[in-house]
Amino acid sequence: MVKIYTKRGDDGETGLLYGGRVSKSDPRCEAYGTVDEAVSSLGMARSLSKNHRVQKAIMQIQRELFTVGAELATDIDQYDTLKKHFAIVTPKMVKWLEDLLDNMEKEVHLPPSFIIPGSSPASSAIDIARSTLRRAERQVVTLKELGLLINNDILKYLNRTSDLLFMLARYEDLDIPLEKLTNNKD
Repeated sequence: MVKIYTKRGDDGETGLLYGGRVSKSDPRCEAYGTVDEAVSSLGMARSLSKNHRVQKAIMQIQRELFTVGAELATDIDQYDTLKKHFAIVTPKMVKWLEDLLDNMEKEVHLPPSFIIPGSSPASSAIDIARSTLRRAERQVVTLKELGLLINNDILKYLNRTSDLLFMLARYEDLDIPLEKLTNNKD
């Protein structure tokens, strides 16, 4: 039986995928850790959602965010090894997000003012995941600026996913009147 603990991280370091140890405060750990937070928030959102289309999209996003996390957890010197064994983020993945966004925009009519999260438990959880992914996106920009990002499609993917999560939260609340979703005074 595999033990859940190894004790190798007790000194504040962790292993990257395919070797190499870094501080747990390394910007790569911050980025993939934040992606992991979003995956967990999306799990809550999926469990709360009553909409099969939303649930299906969230499940796909969760799966793809594991791909994002694997890339972020790989030292750039080991990137070719990663590509031999795992999928990487591709333009096709970004296109899937854009197509789903385009289709949902035809069904969701957004008000001209800010939407206040909290209309339903599921949309609230989706909005938490969205804001968490925006933080991950900022952290990945830092990785790019540090020369630690090879695949720029990751930034596109995170940006588009955050946009889609905004739309999924609104889609989840299609049955709620628009005036109850905005910051307009009652």
